[in-house]
Amino acid sequence: MNKNIKDLVMKLDLPFEKAALMAFIEVETGGEGFDSTTGKIMIQFEPAWFKKKAPYAPSGKWSLNKVERQSKEWTAFNDAFRINSNAAMESTSIGLGQIMGFHWKTLGYESVGAMWDYAKEGLSNQIMQIVQFIKANPKLLKAIQDHNWHLCAVYYNGAGYKTLAKKYGREPYNESLAKAYSKYIKTIKG
Repeated sequence: MNKNIKDLVMKLDLPFEKAALMAFIEVETGGEGFDSTTGKIMIQFEPAWFKKKAPYAPSGKWSLNKVERQSKEWTAFNDAFRINSNAAMESTSIGLGQIMGFHWKTLGYESVGAMWDYAKEGLSNQIMQIVQFIKANPKLLKAIQDHNWHLCAVYYNGAGYKTLAKKYGREPYNESLAKAYSKYIKTIKG
């Protein structure tokens, strides 16, 4: 995670430990809010969500996603955006926290576009969106405060996070969060 992000987090007054926020940032995007190649905000377009939001959209590049390279994510997103801009933005997770666009109301934005615009302004705004998201979910907030990484994973990424990790040969989200938290709590206290 870059020093700028750590410095921004350390300035915040949070209802939970700063190390937990840094863990979320690292696990979600490796600590990058913008693509170093293009400068665009980091995204993960979700075709399954787009099908729910735009059920009559014809198949296209948007339906062929299933990769985690930003160039391919943007190709899929842009194709979906041409079909239904709001549905495309709501079906995409963005920035450091990889928060799905459909959470725009929960986070207090007037529209999904306003949520995206705020995140695109900079890393500090993306950090604040993570904080907003955590504070908007009392169960997630309590799980973070209690260091219950399993419940954090359930509330942040869904109950099927372990199955998904196994499918893709990844470490389960709760284990990644616990390791990252342990690293950052030592850094802060050390």
